[in-house]
Order: sequence, then C-alpha cells, then structure tokens
Amino acid sequence: MSYVYRRSLLPLLALLALGVLSLPLAAAEGSSLPDELTDDPLLNSRFLLSNSKIERRQVLRWIKKRGDPDMVAALIYMLRYWRPEEREDLAKTLQRLTGHRTIGDDWFRWVAWQQTHPEIVPFEGFALFQSLLFGSIDPEFRQFIYHDAPHEIRLEEILWGGVGKDGIPALNYPKFIDAADAGYLVDDDPVFGVLINGDARAYPYRIMDWHEMANDVVGGVSVALAYCTLCGSAILYRTDVASQPQPIVFGSSGFLYRSNKLMYDHSTNSLWNQFTGRPVVGELTGSGIELEVLPLVTTSWEKWREKHPTSKVLDVDTGFDRTYKKGAAYGRYFASSKLMFPVAVSNKSLKTKQEIFALRITGAEKAWPLSAFKNGRVINDRAGVIALVVIGDADTRSVRAYRSGGRSFQRVGDDLDEVSSEAVLWRVEEDALHSPGGETLARLPGHLAYWFAWDNYLGNAEVFDGDNQ
Repeated sequence: MSYVYRRSLLPLLALLALGVLSLPLAAAEGSSLPDELTDDPLLNSRFLLSNSKIERRQVLRWIKKRGDPDMVAALIYMLRYWRPEEREDLAKTLQRLTGHRTIGDDWFRWVAWQQTHPEIVPFEGFALFQSLLFGSIDPEFRQFIYHDAPHEIRLEEILWGGVGKDGIPALNYPKFIDAADAGYLVDDDPVFGVLINGDARAYPYRIMDWHEMANDVVGGVSVALAYCTLCGSAILYRTDVASQPQPIVFGSSGFLYRSNKLMYDHSTNSLWNQFTGRPVVGELTGSGIELEVLPLVTTSWEKWREKHPTSKVLDVDTGFDRTYKKGAAYGRYFASSKLMFPVAVSNKSLKTKQEIFALRITGAEKAWPLSAFKNGRVINDRAGVIALVVIGDADTRSVRAYRSGGRSFQRVGDDLDEVSSEAVLWRVEEDALHSPGGETLARLPGHLAYWFAWDNYLGNAEVFDGDNQ
C-alpha cells in the first residue's frame, strides 16, 4: 500500500462508517437517513451517492433550502449519474444556486459553464466526496484523489473518462520490428516518427490509438510518448528527471481535465497534465518538475520509411487483444467536429477541433493552423525572440520547426526534403537542417493538437496570423 493511499484511508473509513453507499444503481436500496440532516455539507453530500430515491430527494431539498453554491460542483457530477427522471429537479436546484437558467439538465453544458466560473468554490472536504464517488467506480481511483491531496488544478473539473485505472493500457518498453517486416502497415498509415541519437522509431496510430502511452528508451534516452486521442496531441517527453532516482514511468489514470487525459506516474500515483508535462494532483504537485518536450513528427508510413529505411516500428503483437485496424479505436471521433467530453473554448478564432502545430519551447510557444501548410509550405517566422522556419505538409500532417539563425528559407521542388537559403540547399532531417558545408540548424520540439487543447493550456501564447512568408 502506497503512502498516498494510507493518507486517504482513515477519513474514507470514517465516512463509510456513517453509512455511505455507492452510485445509484450500483447496489441495493437500504441506507438509513437521519431524521434531520446535519449542517455539514461534506457529511450530507454522501446521500447524493445513495441508492435511495427518498434520500436523494431529501438531501436535494436541504441543498436548495441552504442556498450555498458550494454544492454546485457535487450537483454537476450527479447530473451525469442520476436517473433521468430526477435530473429536472436537480437542474432546478443548480439554477437556483447559480442564477443561471438557460442550460436545463444538460450535463455537457454545465461542465463547460463551471470551467468559466472559478469563483464558485466547492465545500471543504470536496476531495473526499470525489474519492467516494470515483472509488465506487474503481477503488484504485482513491490513490489519485484523496483527502488533502495537493493540487494545482481545480479538482471539480476532473472527470471520469469512462475507463478504470490502466483501462487504456500503456505499452511499457514494447517490442519493435524492422520496417521491412511491418506487413500490417500500408503506405498511407499515419505514424509518430522519432529519431534520437540515430535511433529511428515509428509508432503507428492504429496501435497508439488503443494505448495512448509508450514508455520507452530511444537512442539511450528514456522517453514517454504521451498521446491524448481526445485532444489530438501526441507529445514526446524526456522522463529522466534530475530530482527523481529513476526515469518516470507513466500510465493512464482514467481521468480527464478539460477533455485532456490525466496520466499518472507509477512511483507516487501523482496525476500529470498530459499537455503541460506537469504534476497537478498528488505528492509531486509543487515539485517544480516540468518534463522536457522532444521533437517528433506525424507523417505517413511511406514517407517515414523512405527517409528512414532502417527504422524500427512497433510490433503489432503487443501482448494485448485489440483490433489494430486503421481507425478502429477513434476513427469516428477524429472525423467528427464534436467533442466527446465537455470543455469551454474562449478563443473562437479557429474551430474547436481544428488541428494546429504547436511549438513547445518554454516562454516561446506558438501555434500554426495545419491548414497553413496546404500543398506544402515553408514559413519563416519568429516565436518570441527566436527566429525559426516551419516546414509542413497538411496532406501528410507533417510539420517540423527549426531555428533559422535569421536566414530566410524557400521551398524547392515538389517535396520538402530540401529547402533553399541564398541559393544554398539545406537537407531537412529529423535532428536539424544540414547545409553542404556541414552547418546545422537545430530542430525545435513541437506536435499536433486540436485547437481547444491549445486554447485551454497555452491560450496566452502566440498564434500564426498568416502574414509571414
């Protein structure tokens, strides 16, 4: 039993001793409600989780009469889980507590509304209520959210993603095969391409869609390919951190924050924001750790194999029973303009699920719409004080960014394997731009993502305005 779990156990047992039950429909009716509810919102909140309709109705009347908005977050959770015939009264209670009367019983819209109202703070002990709620879905969730858990995000915005802990299993140091032996792939299959110290690896979408996490060692460097299918972002993180005795190994917690997966580390069960590479709930919160982002590229299997004929590629024999067909896991979601989970978007200059290329340099982040690279394009630009060139092709969804050293580059020919500056041809490689004279311009880290994810995590950073050439 971990230290984190021991911390949560005593207060949890205390509430269980008071007769806390599970989610509606999860067990039989039969808990006993006191003749009069207490004035303690934490103690009373347990009856929101009761299987008794009478108990749920009584505590809802108490909440409505009390009139304190500190119960709003708990009610929004219940809007997802209560029976349909009870949601109208629950919605009316939410409307009374918030003064917001245009949403009705639409859980999706209430969650997005809550995101934009941080002034409404949950009652003291809300994390324990969450632990009870989520623990009734998967007892291991109590290792992540517990009484007095340190956190730097709003706990009330954490949602259950529909699976248990490791319900989306990570690939830990998976098997690879030679590119020539990857008969399960076809030319237009999208892959995540990584090259570190001469070690080229391809991680096909059709496999990563099912696993969303690969802990690996590439070119002698410990890395995690952290993939959030919901926000369209696969980010390559370096996982050997100076303050940690061993490289960090990640898994998928089963939780979401603003429609982005919360991953967890195996050592402390701290929850991490997949998009920022920071621990946000649990023991490592406030540690100052922010994982280094490394370059990777999305491209077609054909293009990757042409550039890296000796590349290794994930073996389809992963040890898991999955249908590794193209688009089998999230094909419909990727093709849809709709989100699967609620999130607010403040900047509507791009569509919610429009793809962007995100440059990830601390203090110099910048986004370019993938559509800016239609038919292939070379864009000379700046991010903060850094002069750079961004080379991309929207057709293969491949974008790479490099320091330009103040040079201006142009496209040459029909492909993007070379670019020109002052009549000198530079080779476009994974690590850098290479000149005939041996000069190099370093590759910069970046990845694709949906616009809503950028808006929620890096919304104050720069966005390409289309005027640069």
